[in-house]
Amino acid sequence: MSMRRLLPAAALAAVVVLSGALSACTTMSGGGGGAGEEQVLRYSPALFPVSLDAHQYPAEEPTQTAVQQVMETLVAMEDGQPVGVLAESFEPVGDNTWVFHLRAGVTFSDGTPLTARDVKASLERGQALKWSLAPLFTAVQQVEATDDRTVTFRTSEPLGTLPSSLSLVFIGPADRVNDPAYWERPIGTGPFLFESFTPDDRVVLRRNDTYWGEKATLDRVEIVSIPETAARITALRTGEVDVLQSIPPDQASEVDGRPDIAYGSGPSFQYYFTWFNSSRPPFDDVRVRQAMWHALDLNAIVGDLFGDSASVAEAPITQDVFGAPALQPYAYDPARAKALLAEAGHPDGLRVSMQWPREGGPNIRALAQAMVSAWAAIGVTVEPLEKERPQWLQDLNAKNFDLNLQTNTTGTGDADFTLARLYVCSANRTGYCNPELDRLLLDARASLDQGERERLYARAAQIIWDDAVGIFPADLRSNYAVRSRVKGFALPVNGRPQFRTVSIDTATGS
Repeated sequence: MSMRRLLPAAALAAVVVLSGALSACTTMSGGGGGAGEEQVLRYSPALFPVSLDAHQYPAEEPTQTAVQQVMETLVAMEDGQPVGVLAESFEPVGDNTWVFHLRAGVTFSDGTPLTARDVKASLERGQALKWSLAPLFTAVQQVEATDDRTVTFRTSEPLGTLPSSLSLVFIGPADRVNDPAYWERPIGTGPFLFESFTPDDRVVLRRNDTYWGEKATLDRVEIVSIPETAARITALRTGEVDVLQSIPPDQASEVDGRPDIAYGSGPSFQYYFTWFNSSRPPFDDVRVRQAMWHALDLNAIVGDLFGDSASVAEAPITQDVFGAPALQPYAYDPARAKALLAEAGHPDGLRVSMQWPREGGPNIRALAQAMVSAWAAIGVTVEPLEKERPQWLQDLNAKNFDLNLQTNTTGTGDADFTLARLYVCSANRTGYCNPELDRLLLDARASLDQGERERLYARAAQIIWDDAVGIFPADLRSNYAVRSRVKGFALPVNGRPQFRTVSIDTATGS
């Protein structure tokens, strides 16, 4: 592959490789387990998929984690570099063209050969859905299936981030991706198959024995929904599940230090933020938004709720992401907050609401409550609205909120994924629009000069910060716990584990 380096290796630093455990199902199988035992991994994430439609929900971490076991992308990000998966090679041709050459001999699990038509149809479906990745691909004018193994992307301007953005686009068969029924149990080219999906219960995956690459060892993976953290921890300790992710810091002691469980933490692209709806009063006034931020003692809030599991944010993206500058956090200054509210015409305070998803991140309810209490001290009454995740998503996408608290993950490890996807005017996620910000972000997207891109992102992040488009309280570290028989489980910085490399040491006790 001939191309310039697109991301520095530091952007996706350190994958935490775990050696921990699992209880194996003892039914007889011809699969990859030892001594004829069927190898079954039961994984319980903090969030469960609302759907398997990875084009409809391309930035939803639980959906992405499940679907990436079955469907694949043209490229993946490894150590900050885009590397070929379904694409054998790729290169820019001139300023406004990228060419991707597909790997030979790849088939979907039903035996249908992968072709360039499938790539074209998959990207075009996402664009037709007006998916949340749309701002990443606005410069893509045409996708051509040049021949069965060649895909040509023609852009309106240079697009240095195209390979990293394509690491988020899952490829399905061209003649089926537009059928809603397909997404109830999609097929792909990956190492597993979807056996079943029961909403709010579990996703069951089976090994794909016709996979074109190195076959998985596990016979089956079950992604299990257990909404309450205490119940998830109990299930891990009793062996009902084998892997947990995103354990609240105040409950980590329940699993840390046990001889049959490995616990650890690692770097993360995940962070908390609170968006203001700048499209309606009172948050159309920057002074109100800034006042709300100055009212928060984030050093105390983050320290009390998260300890070593988080740090006060210094940018609208985590410090582990390429392009993240270290900005000066807002000072805790209630007097300044009250003065700003008065200047904005609200000397007697405000009444607004804030929503967040019930299963939305570690200690999310406690974080919401701490913020609501701090705002009350400056005369701002905030009605707390905790919602079920599907309803919360619907309201978020419709901008039906005053304040919205959530976590987000910079899926590619590049600032473009978050800043230029969420904060350009065309994204219209919060009602905030700034042409100067657009220019900086689009210039950074076009450039192949990493130094220039870092400088542009620093300026863009400062605008988002100063204009208080949202409040960015904390960068999160990832954490995990596994039982003692799981081998080869890796937790990448983007928080979306792959299960192909996992196996079970059947000689080890549970």
